[in-house]
Amino acid sequence: MSKLVLVLNCGSSSLKFAIVDAENGAEHLTGLAECLQLPEARIKWKLDGSKHEAQLGNGAAHEEALAFMVETILASKPELADNLAAIGHRIVHGGEQFTQSALICEKVLKGIEDAATFAPLHNPAHIIGIKAAQKAFPSLKNVAVFDTAFHQSMPEEAYLYALPYKLYKEHGIRRYGAHGTSHRFIAREAAERLGKSQDELNIINCHLGNGASVCAIKNGQSVDTSMGLTPLEGLVMGTRSGDIDPAIVFHLHDALGYSVDQINTMLTKESGLLGLTEVTSDCRFVEDNYGEKEEATRAMDVFCHRLAKYVAGYTASMEGRLDAIVFTGGIGENSAPIREMVLERLSIFGIKVDSDANLKARFGGEGVITTADSNIPAIVISTNEELVIAEDTAQLAEL
Repeated sequence: MSKLVLVLNCGSSSLKFAIVDAENGAEHLTGLAECLQLPEARIKWKLDGSKHEAQLGNGAAHEEALAFMVETILASKPELADNLAAIGHRIVHGGEQFTQSALICEKVLKGIEDAATFAPLHNPAHIIGIKAAQKAFPSLKNVAVFDTAFHQSMPEEAYLYALPYKLYKEHGIRRYGAHGTSHRFIAREAAERLGKSQDELNIINCHLGNGASVCAIKNGQSVDTSMGLTPLEGLVMGTRSGDIDPAIVFHLHDALGYSVDQINTMLTKESGLLGLTEVTSDCRFVEDNYGEKEEATRAMDVFCHRLAKYVAGYTASMEGRLDAIVFTGGIGENSAPIREMVLERLSIFGIKVDSDANLKARFGGEGVITTADSNIPAIVISTNEELVIAEDTAQLAEL
């Protein structure tokens, strides 16, 4: 029986898609529809090693993007369409209701809608994607894979905020985390590479991209993570501030006259590397101009300081044994300078960087980037969220 899974990741104005063989991880199709609901809506895809691009038309939305994929892309490769066995959806927020992936039904859809209050940009888009997929492929089962599910193992001491407890009891205000699908994949891969069973694995995983988070994984389970109620908390990110003094919000509003909407936009879309450089959210600019341009140096130093501080703090959750520090995600897998600067700040733990190995571990290169006598190894591992989604989908759809 075919185990080809269509993996969908619907953002507020984008639709990322892939067809993955859940048995061996082979990707037969990858693509991205972007600028949806805008005049420049377009779609890019890679099929059989060839890259393609097309305009979707003024204001095209998720439904039109999925229709194009079915009627144009898959129509050119009917054997792919004929062998699709199920559809897996990445869901950013599942609240407390979902501790694992779930076969989509009306109850699950309602749960995704209920959690939209914590992910107002993403969850409504996920629902649109699910309904569009059900319409396009009425005979296929759909599975929801939640970014928050892996973190449901966190203890109360890690997920509670020091706010009136009734806010948690009545409104679910707590730490939920994100990037759980990536952190789960890395836990599995790291255990294999370290020759340990996953339930004995203690690592700190740094998922670094335009969005970034750290996860403390003890005995194979998430016990703490840097993102909070929403993906705004924690590390310095491309355009997100990460941790700030909450009173800054009141000062911006009361003393400087910013509206709540303006503050929200500032913290989510105008801060992070973009805010610190005043030029760009692109980490490559920061890396390439470090030590030469003041704005790049400033941004890099703040980014690395914050990350190192989180990693050091999460050693408190390891109960005396840390098997490895792992770097993954677009920045984590490719930025040798950031990895080195972060690890140098952690030298108190006896961590020693192997500069040559660190330079080689880029652009698909992986492996240990510390010396043989380093007290704690640091490893670069490429993440694969699509594979996890495909595997969960295949299991729940009973392929």
